[in-house]
Amino acid sequence: MEQKNGRVLEDAQAGDPVALARVLVATPSVNPEFEEAGAGKRAGAGEAAVVGEAAVAELTAGWLRAWGLSVDVSEVAPGRWNVVGRLAGKGTGPTLLLNGHLDTVGVAGMSVDPFGAELREGRLLGRGSCDMKGGVAALLAATARVALGAPSGTLIVALTADEEHASLGMEALVHAGIRADAAVVCEPTGLAVMPAHKGFVWVEADFRGRAAHGSRPEAGIDAIEHAGLYLTALGALRNRLGSGEPHPLLGLPSFHAGTIDGGSAPSVYPHACRLVLERRTLPGENPADIIEEFQSVLDGLGTYVPELDATLTQGLARPGTEVPKDSPLVEGLLAACAGEGVDSSVTGMTAWVDAAFLNEAGTPAVCFGPGSIAQAHSADEWIDTSEIVTCAAVLERFSSAFLEGDQGEMVTDVFAEAG
Repeated sequence: MEQKNGRVLEDAQAGDPVALARVLVATPSVNPEFEEAGAGKRAGAGEAAVVGEAAVAELTAGWLRAWGLSVDVSEVAPGRWNVVGRLAGKGTGPTLLLNGHLDTVGVAGMSVDPFGAELREGRLLGRGSCDMKGGVAALLAATARVALGAPSGTLIVALTADEEHASLGMEALVHAGIRADAAVVCEPTGLAVMPAHKGFVWVEADFRGRAAHGSRPEAGIDAIEHAGLYLTALGALRNRLGSGEPHPLLGLPSFHAGTIDGGSAPSVYPHACRLVLERRTLPGENPADIIEEFQSVLDGLGTYVPELDATLTQGLARPGTEVPKDSPLVEGLLAACAGEGVDSSVTGMTAWVDAAFLNEAGTPAVCFGPGSIAQAHSADEWIDTSEIVTCAAVLERFSSAFLEGDQGEMVTDVFAEAG
């Protein structure tokens, strides 16, 4: 789709959810942490794609202003932009926040035109169609409809940068004090309501050996071998985690080896090896306790490998969080789904999401959006357009009801009681 297609742009301006999604997909917003400027190419055009959120931030800000929202556009890092729109209520009703991220992963290796926004057999194809421009389109369409009325409460639309890497956008919003009585993060959930998600902790393990010529085993200490022994020893921890009590929505915690780097040449004993593990965590788990788990295994290995010299360091960590299944936020979304003929369910989000920042700051947040996480980041990324339309209708119904009632206070109270 050429973005200059007047009809699609007009339909998007009018709040049509599929047209909004098509224009969003046709507007590149590749996170520069994944691809350098110019690395993404528009298929068949030979021109470098613009990376970063600037163009799509300008686009969405324009729509929100046209629908009557006050809009703030802020640069959270060089070239990285957040868009926050506010629809002020006419009364003293609760505040609802709808959130989506503007960035996408890279386009290298895609088998469809990443920015073509092609419609094919009821599917919208292109990078970000599923993760998560379909969800952004749904919340924007709902916003356009809610803005036609005069709700008692306040609606906040928060479109953020960098979720696919370090969540600079949401982190900046929370640190700036953004708050609401409830929030819906429109990640792809297949229209299931997801009030719980896992977190993660990166564990960096540095193994130190001694370089020597490969023909002199008496002089060398193999850091890579020690890393391998450690990976084998971690099997006991994996078994212990697998035998624990599963979370009712998220199942069991887990870990895996993410990257390993070491050695200088085949004929040289490696003097160093760096291993980075990722531990997926459940709500309530503490990063310090996670590091202690891995340290305990390392200490045990040291009793059998006297030359072992290694240090563990905590890397990036993000918490798992959850909202009670019986909260008005969850029940309100389920009721809105039922009102639109959607047989929804309550499940867990195994991935980490920006909802964690909101939950940690005291704004109860759940995930609900169109598309399957299985299609996210894929070579032929797509989303069923009917889900975008349905999601927009559910969000409009839920938002209208929420902004007129006292559910906001009820949600906050239930969340606080849960701890």
